[in-house]
Amino acid sequence: MEILAQDKSSYLKGLLIIAKKDNALAESEESIIRQLAKRLGFSESFYEETLQNLLSNDYLSENPLKFSDEKLSHSFIKDGLMLAYSDNILDEREIDWLRQTADVNNINILWFEDKVREVQSKSVAGLITKFALDSII
Repeated sequence: MEILAQDKSSYLKGLLIIAKKDNALAESEESIIRQLAKRLGFSESFYEETLQNLLSNDYLSENPLKFSDEKLSHSFIKDGLMLAYSDNILDEREIDWLRQTADVNNINILWFEDKVREVQSKSVAGLITKFALDSII
């Protein structure tokens, strides 16, 4: 599947918003963002600088993101939930923002809540190893 440049940018931006929501950037979050940014085709220098300045960036708009493709929006929600739970801390600001993004993308709330439970149980079990983005690129 070909992902539009705007969608790639939104995907990375969304991951950054989630990571910034709790005002802390865990090593696990950095690792996930690096891996997904690389898969999306961003240069290492770009995402490293972005990560380095993330918490002090006051210009990162936190509006929910709209994707052009339903499959991509579902993938983003799954990866976003995985990122939110990667530090083993449930921060309601991260989940609320993902819920808003799901709503903007017309994702069924029951599907969303099911994915929250699924990712939460996998996170607790330490089983999160594959990114949803992998299945579409």
